[in-house]
Amino acid sequence: MLRVSWVDALVDFRHTSVVKTIGAVPGQERGAGSATNAVVASGGFAHESRTRAEVVRLLLEQGPITASAVGTTLGLSAAGVRRHLDVLLENGDAEVAATTRYQQRGRGRPAKQYMLSAAGRERLSHAYDDLATAAMRELRAVGGNEIIERFADRRVRSIIGSISHDGGSDAVEDTAGRIAEALTAAGYAASTRRVGSGVQICQHHCPVSHVAAEFPELCEAEQAVFAEVLGTHVQRLATIANGDCACTTHVPLPARATGTGAPAAGEEQLEHQTQSSPAAQPAAGPQRLREEHA
Repeated sequence: MLRVSWVDALVDFRHTSVVKTIGAVPGQERGAGSATNAVVASGGFAHESRTRAEVVRLLLEQGPITASAVGTTLGLSAAGVRRHLDVLLENGDAEVAATTRYQQRGRGRPAKQYMLSAAGRERLSHAYDDLATAAMRELRAVGGNEIIERFADRRVRSIIGSISHDGGSDAVEDTAGRIAEALTAAGYAASTRRVGSGVQICQHHCPVSHVAAEFPELCEAEQAVFAEVLGTHVQRLATIANGDCACTTHVPLPARATGTGAPAAGEEQLEHQTQSSPAAQPAAGPQRLREEHA
C-alpha cells in the first residue's frame, strides 16, 4: 500500500503563491497601511462604512490601542470613536484587551485598549483556498490520484460520521435528513425536499468549492458516500464547483415511501426540470473537469 508522509507532501510551497500580507512587517511598517487596507476591504468588512473600516484597520495594525489613540489618528471625536467601537464590540468583532502590569503603574484606572477578536479576524481576507489547492497539488504530485481519492473519502466520512439507516420504508428520507444536518454543521447550509419520486439533498453553500473545481474527487467522494450510507443509487444533478447555484443530489425513495408502486406525482416535472433548468443540469464528469483544469 502506498505510504505518504503528510509532512513531506506539504512542507515545500516555494513554487506556489499562497500568502497574503496582513499587518506590518518589522522594518517595513511604512507599507503596512496599503496591505491591511486591501485585506480589510476585500474581507467581511467590505460593506462597512469607510470610517469603520479604518477603525478596523487600526485595531488590526496597532491593537491593542486606546479609543483616544484611534480618534487622534483618524481625526474623530470621542463620540464618533465610541460609536464605531460599540458596534464592533456588540457584533463580537472587537474586544477589550487584558490589562498588563506596566499599564497598572501610577494612579487611576488605565485606559481601555481595544483589539480585533478572533471572530473579527475570521472576517478578514484569507488565502485558505490557495493554500488548500496548493496542498492538494503537492499530495497528487507525491501520491497520485489514489491519495487524493483516499483523502476525499476520509473527509466526507468525517463529516457524515456514523449515520446509517435501518432499511425501513421511511429510512431513506430520514437518513437523507440526517446527512443534511451533518453537512450543515460542517458549513454546507444543507436541506432536503421531496421532489417527484425521491428526495433531494441540497447544499446551498460549499466551503471548498474553489478547491473542488480543480479536484472533482471531493464531489465524487460525496456522491459515493451518500450512496453507501443511504443504501441506494443517488444522482448528482448540480454542483457549486461546476458553476451551479447549489449542490443537488437526487435520492430515489422506495415505492412504499411514496405511497404507490406507480411513478409518484411530479416525477415527470422532475425529469423536465433536470433536462431544462440550468441549475439542475448534471455536473460535469470527472474526466471533463480534469481536462478543463489541466
